[in-house]
Amino acid sequence: MMEPLGRTLGSWDGEIAAMWRFGKNNGITEGFHNRMEMISRMAYGFRNFENYRLRVMCA
Repeated sequence: MMEPLGRTLGSWDGEIAAMWRFGKNNGITEGFHNRMEMISRMAYGFRNFENYRLRVMCA
């Protein structure tokens, strides 16, 4: 059971080391995307795009 895990970690060792070294992630982008999806669900009944755009700009 541990051997497949070891092989997987071994094959990704460069990427894992880079993650710890640089510490970058796309959390801000994911948060913005989540917010836009939420506004899109809330704006389902809007009759035109301008109302949706204004809602996004206010968020």
